Amino acid sequence: MIGNDIIDLAQSRIESNWQRKGFIEKLFTADEQLLIKNYAEPEIMVWLLWSMKEAAYKIYNRHTKIREFSPKKLSCSLDSLTSKNASGRVICDKRIYHTKTILSLENIHTIAVDNKKNINNVIEVQNQEIVKDENGIPYLKILNSLQDISISHHGRFQKWVTIRQ
Repeated sequence: MIGNDIIDLAQSRIESNWQRKGFIEKLFTADEQLLIKNYAEPEIMVWLLWSMKEAAYKIYNRHTKIREFSPKKLSCSLDSLTSKNASGRVICDKRIYHTKTILSLENIHTIAVDNKKNINNVIEVQNQEIVKDENGIPYLKILNSLQDISISHHGRFQKWVTIRQ
């Protein structure tokens, strides 16, 4: 299964004041709060962790059909981090989701998979036929079959990703 999230950093600066009282405490675990506090660019860490949570939640929702986004229920950890890339894990209800993030000056894009071997088999697709099930979960229609797809958009950016078959 696959999930993804993209954050337009310019749009996030308009829409959300992450520095307001209670914002960090409401959305992030104690360990995540330490990552934010100790990172040289706390704004980037906020949106990196947020995108990891969103991408993992899309898989969790697809799997369980539960539409309950409780950010602190999703716990992020980082395995590696550079100025351009990050990889990590998100744990939710004993499920582990593996993430890979691309960081740029304009956006943060995270993909998540439930099977680590698929992390490097994620591809972007565009202008394909999409169908949604009764829960609103999207699928990519290819001939007579349906394949998992994750769609994310924010501000100026949109990403459609699937796992290469």
